[in-house]
Amino acid sequence: MIRYLILSAVIVIGTTVLVAAWVNRDLIRIKIASVYAPVPAKPGERNPADSGTAAPLRGDAPWALSALPECLTQTTKSRGPRAYVLAHLPAGAVPIAPPATLVYGDCSISIAGDEAYVRRGTDRLRIPPRARFYRAPGSLALFRETPDGAELRVYQPVRAGSPVP
Repeated sequence: MIRYLILSAVIVIGTTVLVAAWVNRDLIRIKIASVYAPVPAKPGERNPADSGTAAPLRGDAPWALSALPECLTQTTKSRGPRAYVLAHLPAGAVPIAPPATLVYGDCSISIAGDEAYVRRGTDRLRIPPRARFYRAPGSLALFRETPDGAELRVYQPVRAGSPVP
């Protein structure tokens, strides 16, 4: 009879521990941080990190101007329906008619139709179609329409001076 009592106590205590562990599973989760260990290249294998230069960026990038803090600094971003976004254009903004080329620092923005090409050094990025640019005093605005809605990003040049038309 005593062995049944011990067996039932073990079952009750075991069940209690399992239920408590399940309820508090987020608190007792083991978290292991990732560790990076540099490993030398194998003999005869070329290590891309040894070249000292990064590969040039290429491709479609609606955010291209936001990725160039040396040329333009993004000040605001608005998303939503077309009318709502256009209401956030800077005061006095006028559209830039394509074809046009804008230069800010060492960045060049070539506006061709409803898309644009951004160049900086070896980087070549394309702002996909349905993009329009607006110039306002002290800022440049990029209005882009997508199937999901409209987006407006407003930028200020980093260096003094106006863009070269």
